[in-house]
Amino acid sequence: MRILHQKTIRLSRVSKAIQSVARQTNTIKKMKYPAVFTSIALTLSSVLIIQCDSETLESKARRIHQNVITLDTHDDINVGFFTDSLNYSQDTDTQINLPKMKAGGLDVSWLIVYTGQDSLNALGYEKAAANAQAKFDAIHRLVEVYAPEQIELALTAADVKRIWKAGKKVAMIGVENAYPLALDTANVRKFFDQGARYMSLAHNGHSQFSDSNTGEYDSIFLHNGISPLGKQVIEKMNYYGILVDLSHPSKEAIRQTIAHSKAPVIASHSSARALCDHPRNLDDEQLEWIKTNGGVVQTVAFSAYLNTEKHEAYTAAKDSLLRALGTEKGFAVLTRKEARALPFDALQTYTKGYKTMVKEAQPALVVLKKEVPPVDVSDLVDHIDYLVAKMGLEHVGISSDFDGGGGIEGWQDASETFNVTLELVKRGYSEEAIGKLWSGNLLRVLEEARIVAEKLQTTD
Repeated sequence: MRILHQKTIRLSRVSKAIQSVARQTNTIKKMKYPAVFTSIALTLSSVLIIQCDSETLESKARRIHQNVITLDTHDDINVGFFTDSLNYSQDTDTQINLPKMKAGGLDVSWLIVYTGQDSLNALGYEKAAANAQAKFDAIHRLVEVYAPEQIELALTAADVKRIWKAGKKVAMIGVENAYPLALDTANVRKFFDQGARYMSLAHNGHSQFSDSNTGEYDSIFLHNGISPLGKQVIEKMNYYGILVDLSHPSKEAIRQTIAHSKAPVIASHSSARALCDHPRNLDDEQLEWIKTNGGVVQTVAFSAYLNTEKHEAYTAAKDSLLRALGTEKGFAVLTRKEARALPFDALQTYTKGYKTMVKEAQPALVVLKKEVPPVDVSDLVDHIDYLVAKMGLEHVGISSDFDGGGGIEGWQDASETFNVTLELVKRGYSEEAIGKLWSGNLLRVLEEARIVAEKLQTTD
């Protein structure tokens, strides 16, 4: 009713202004077709009202964006960007860094200790442990050496709120693939002591703890869910307050994990399979399991997981355009897999060349996007809408998977984070609801996991 009243007032004011001008110039009396003038006036009024509403909507979205804690649960890192000369205090060639977080109003970034799956033997475990430790060390250098005045590591939900209120950015640590634990469950404590607050038991490939969703491609599984050692790791994670992450494990592994865990779980970067039939997404049955568990699904801005058809069509068209331009410029366009396999220095050189070429191709890309629309923020919020309808508002969150393949039109990097809030406001979500989606729900399960850990340690 209030909105309608405000619109009526604006319409009245616009109409009076137009009539006043007309009277002053005696326009109506002199016009051959006064009805035409009236129609124009009404049309102009409508345009101005729409403009006013749009401006009001954006202003509301910016107020909400500033008022809530915005939290992204999945940002991959490369240790090459954690050196004295090149680090996240600068506007690095990455989707996530401190300048981009400030520009987009992203408050909390979960920096990921990711290890790809390799052989289940002593050599594989040794290499995995070294990789994980290098990433833990890199994150600690950022918050303790490079930019302690700008960003601080949070270990609890209370820490997040305290640091945010102090005006700093917040770093948290998630572990993607428990493979570096090797066969020693005591390493769970080591990860906890270094700040890890969530961990997945598998990634792309079966680990010693859990089957991966990749088993869907060939129907070959190693454990038919989780292994006995995996159950021990879950128990250790519950004991210390590390959330179990269900993004990447197989469906049966997810079911068994939820059944075994004493604390709520999360899916740190997954979306709804009903909207996009991809093995990395969660079907309705899995959503119900997580809801019953009290957990949260962090909807991910990964274009192939949001709308595979749109993603493939646009990617194919864009790649074709850029390869043609690359041939003209003598620049070889690589696939994402080929680029990520490059050594750090070579990757930097390639990235700069690629960005230069993309800049040159902008006029053509603008046309292309109109003909072949890319996956965008509205597709992300479609998944949020679906998950909220299926699970309830309290069980849904937001993630990007930046620097790990994530990024969509309108949220290509942390500097565009506001666009997600704007789309949520357009869909009618309240400030309270947006606060829960951005961080409230995730922080709730983190605190619940801490309480479970406290009880387990008390009764031990």
